[in-house]
Amino acid sequence: MTVAHVDATVRASLLSEPHHDGSELYVSGGEGPAERAAVRLRTPRGAAERVILRTVHDGEAGVAEAVVEDETELETWWRAEFEVTAPVTRYRWLLWGGDAGYAWVNGLGRTGHEVPDANDFVHAPAAGGPDWHLGSVVYEIFPDRFAADGPAVDTPGWAVRRPWDALPEGRGSNTARELFGGDLYGVEQHLDHVERLGANVIYLTPFFPAGSTHRYDATTFGRVDPLLGGDEALAALTRAAHARGIRVIGDLTLNHTGDQHEWFLAAQADRSSAERGLYYFDGSTPFGYAAWWGIPSLPKLNHGSPELERRLADVTRRWLEPPFELDGWRIDVANMAGRHRGADHAHELARMTRAAAEQARPDVLLVAEHGYDYRDDLRGDGWHGAMNYAGFLRPVWYWLHGDLPEELRRSFWGFPVGMATLDGPAAVGAMRAFAAGTPWASVLHSWTLVDSHDSARFATVAGSRDRQLVGIGMQMALPGVPMVFAGDELGLEGEWGEDARRTMPWDRPETWDAALLERYRELIALRRSSAALARGGLRYAAVGDEAVAWLRETADERLLCLAARSGHEPIRLPLAALGCGGLDTLYGGDATVAGGDAVLPGDGPAFHVWRLEEA
Repeated sequence: MTVAHVDATVRASLLSEPHHDGSELYVSGGEGPAERAAVRLRTPRGAAERVILRTVHDGEAGVAEAVVEDETELETWWRAEFEVTAPVTRYRWLLWGGDAGYAWVNGLGRTGHEVPDANDFVHAPAAGGPDWHLGSVVYEIFPDRFAADGPAVDTPGWAVRRPWDALPEGRGSNTARELFGGDLYGVEQHLDHVERLGANVIYLTPFFPAGSTHRYDATTFGRVDPLLGGDEALAALTRAAHARGIRVIGDLTLNHTGDQHEWFLAAQADRSSAERGLYYFDGSTPFGYAAWWGIPSLPKLNHGSPELERRLADVTRRWLEPPFELDGWRIDVANMAGRHRGADHAHELARMTRAAAEQARPDVLLVAEHGYDYRDDLRGDGWHGAMNYAGFLRPVWYWLHGDLPEELRRSFWGFPVGMATLDGPAAVGAMRAFAAGTPWASVLHSWTLVDSHDSARFATVAGSRDRQLVGIGMQMALPGVPMVFAGDELGLEGEWGEDARRTMPWDRPETWDAALLERYRELIALRRSSAALARGGLRYAAVGDEAVAWLRETADERLLCLAARSGHEPIRLPLAALGCGGLDTLYGGDATVAGGDAVLPGDGPAFHVWRLEEA
């Protein structure tokens, strides 16, 4: 199905739209209770006679008159202040009189009618995660498929040994049991590759003992799986990675355990045991207990249990402390953890986990896996960010995909329909919708990803190296921390999650896409060298069916980015509106200047980045 707007031209008037975001150009102060926060709104000159800031305190609206802080021939900067009285303050702007007449400005932009609070801007001082994370590129490793370098170990009874160069069977009785033999010593031996790529954070999928190679069915949280090298292998990996300036985060499943987990076995053996209350036992299922997605091997944890919270707090802390010293956790299925029927302990779980983690190390990172609307789960006092499937991966896929494999033609993300083809305005609209109502710091600390071990490979989805690189460019240049699934940089493919968990072809370098690898290195280096890409605000400059241009801005650096899925009419942006005298090419092709306009190239698929030079 193709969904397209009638107007296929680039709408280049967005630079004259009112703008606000949570970045340093627009927000200052208000870092704690009883402090005052100053917020700024940028509008075209003459857009309004008055501007009012509307806030919400204790469920009641508050208003503050904005004053003109600065004015140029083209635009006006308005400033207002409010006192921080709660962990989260929602606010939006009212434009009154002038060219606007009557309009609200919230996270979705300008609207000429009354709007609800859900898409307001959010001031949440505690939302910020560790500063080191913002300058990072994350590299996801599925240990069994990455590299093997440890001593040989016996094959457990549940496993099916596979040759390293074989493809996963995909869907079938052996899917979760295929053991290729990768271990943590193998990860340590290939840190050179991670470092040369430019990534500086490794995310490891679960390393606890389990009855599968994905290891989301842990049998204990107390040790590292001997198949991966055991405790010493993890300690050695973190030591070696830290020596290179590379952080390591683990994968913690707070929603469920495996049915062979020591807690669950104790709960089944003794109805009076302390472990019995850690799970939901009842007669509503054929097997007598609640399980994730009804899968008996994954019994669901009961977060109404204080004993469970105590134990999980201990687990959270233990692996962040010596000798392992992980730098944080990715939280598996965080959207479901703590939620079961009428019980909802999700927010308490997030706060508890953060408090426990910060006891072990104040600069810890907590990122929640979340495939849907994560905004209510990012309140500023729990998870620092989310894996941005809904607000990034899916819009990018909809916009950039090529000819889809049968798997994605038949169904997508649990729905029995294929993937739509959307235009640029629809893709940008989705991204803006999920950022609206989210604290800015949580936007910056969420992961922009184009695939993972749970999805098809982006190379397969994009269908061409050029379209893949457009998506990687967007990943590196839009707000959020990029996450790369190991093997993407070599051109690995896969039609769905299990198929995408292919082994790294270390001994077959002739199969690597060398040109793609070089582009990855260039784009990662650009992302890590730029404060604007790490922390800067976001302003869309032009959005058309085939091309999208945006600005990333801090006080000291301003970049203009252009992503095009196909050839299009060159985009003209007035230099005066850009506030610059020219464009210096950082990646991609050159822009030209003609008649007072910056003229951006019309080729595609293509991705470009320019630094704005002072007028």
